[in-house]
Amino acid sequence: MANTCSLVQIHVSPCFVFFYFDSVESLPTEPLDPNDLRPVNSRYDAQISVFGRNLQKKLEDSQVFVVGSGALGCEFLKNLALMGVSCGSRGKLTITDDDVIEKSNLSRQFLFRDWNIGQAKSTVAASAAASINPGFNIEALQNRVGTETENVFNDTFWENLNIVINALDNVNARLYVDQRCLYFQKPLLESGTLGAKCNTQMVIPHLTENYGASRDPPEKQAPMCTVHSFPHNIDHCLTWARSEFEGLLEKTPAEVNAYLSNPSEYASAMRNAGDAQARDNLERVLECLDREKCETFEDCITWARLKFEDYFAHRVKQLTYTFPEDASTSTGAPFWSAPKRFPHPLQFSSSDQGHLLFAVAASILRAETFGIPIPDWVKNPQKVADAVDRVIVPDFQPKKDARIVTDEKATSLSTASIDDAAVINDLIIKLERCRSNLLPVFRMKPIQFEKDDDTNYHMDVIAGLANMRARNYSIPEVDKLKAKFIAGRIIPAIATATAMATGLVCLDLYKALEGRHKVEDYRNTFANLALPLFSMAEPVPPKVIKHQDMSWTVWDRWILRDNPTLRELLDWLKAKGLNAYSISCGSCLLYNSMFPRHKERMDKKVADLAREVAKMDIPSYRRHLDVVVACEDDDDNDIDIPQVSIYFR
Repeated sequence: MANTCSLVQIHVSPCFVFFYFDSVESLPTEPLDPNDLRPVNSRYDAQISVFGRNLQKKLEDSQVFVVGSGALGCEFLKNLALMGVSCGSRGKLTITDDDVIEKSNLSRQFLFRDWNIGQAKSTVAASAAASINPGFNIEALQNRVGTETENVFNDTFWENLNIVINALDNVNARLYVDQRCLYFQKPLLESGTLGAKCNTQMVIPHLTENYGASRDPPEKQAPMCTVHSFPHNIDHCLTWARSEFEGLLEKTPAEVNAYLSNPSEYASAMRNAGDAQARDNLERVLECLDREKCETFEDCITWARLKFEDYFAHRVKQLTYTFPEDASTSTGAPFWSAPKRFPHPLQFSSSDQGHLLFAVAASILRAETFGIPIPDWVKNPQKVADAVDRVIVPDFQPKKDARIVTDEKATSLSTASIDDAAVINDLIIKLERCRSNLLPVFRMKPIQFEKDDDTNYHMDVIAGLANMRARNYSIPEVDKLKAKFIAGRIIPAIATATAMATGLVCLDLYKALEGRHKVEDYRNTFANLALPLFSMAEPVPPKVIKHQDMSWTVWDRWILRDNPTLRELLDWLKAKGLNAYSISCGSCLLYNSMFPRHKERMDKKVADLAREVAKMDIPSYRRHLDVVVACEDDDDNDIDIPQVSIYFR
């Protein structure tokens, strides 16, 4: 019998599985009356059937502050509008964002359309959310939340809030909002996304620790010597390029302006510092105002051409002069062993499009910092090439005593010198001579890196710097788009991760507004959709400090009203078993028990002392001031007490 052969085709498919998730802890803590769950013929009937009319009323009458209207902010506004948050007669939602809509936002910030490009994010997002729910009481602001806008987001504003929702993209802003919520004891619902990852953190007064109580470890960065002298991938080149961009076009012009605004104070600060950093600052300011000062656009072209020679020819020649290709380490191993790459200098050519584009872009930005008009002929490649070719480039002269940092643990490339003080004095004298030749109104214009404007030449300069450096070290180059992703530290946003984070936050919003949940009912979440990983945990409670029969946490703030005197403040603390021996406001000492003359201040109002002694200019919108009090108990043990707020209005 003949053997028969059959071919079996197998289809391999992903496993289809169910992921079970519930949030029973989001339900009200008390049993609900069945009548409270009956529909009322509103768009919220489904929500009422689960949470009841009382919680729906709290949602509608809530005062909410959403900080940020980007990817997270858009998703939050959509959710809140559908939930009926701030849609009642007493409710109000305030959203703020100082940014405008850019083309790159449209892929992940779904309340925006292409015709909104250039408009304020918060205004467009608020309008779109109001179209989802016409009853949405929303106010859009374009203010950055920070110390400079405390006249807008003042005490009354924070005190009237029920809840704060962060939709931010940077840690510093998150920390500031966290401190405000801590100070005014407001719930903060925190979340963030990073590609396929997302996380949520619930910050609930007196129940959980605050956002700033724990910090992520800093990201691991390449050693300074690798970035500056021994790059071996394009990331190193782009990190260096962005650093040089900021140093040349932002930090140095800002240092020049700081010096010109108050020369004597600036010089005094540099003398007091007396270190390598102060010396470097002065050298950069002097170089900018003396040897590299630009008065015409042709000067800017000369500057750009000489920078090319310095970066991609002279520095490389100096490096290979100090460390030849056959150099050895102290152990006898080859110095230029992997991952180090032996570099080769570049020869500038105006016929090389990369070389010419770098010269044009760098010249234009240099002209902007000096306020020099950009001529029309800059658009003519041949005229620019002719101008660049006319620049006289000095020959390379090697330095036998050049010091190049090779220690991977070094955090700075500056080397300290015992003669720093003498060098600093000499530099200050030279700066004074330069300043005498400048107009009194002369100031430079620092340029802040902006990755998303394709017409501002920022990415042209950074991509040019990085790719020329990559050529030095035989590293594969990248196009401008790839350079933007790396130098701009862009991690593509995934709408699914954003939706997950905001959905989880809104589940905890029910708990926070209901107001009777325990800490174990709240959830902090971390998820990674790429693995997939989904982890939930209870928030960490705040640290408790105890004294006698009292206890407090970081959430507590002791308040004294009716504009008390210094004596009344001390007596108030004494009644709590606390002996105050020092009271300060800002950086100024208002009272210290060791100074006899301070006893003369006992019957003065604390607010008046702050004005007289601390020279505080208390704005009209401020109703209180904060003092830091150092206390000890009757056994002379120091006791850390909460911040003390003195209300004088």
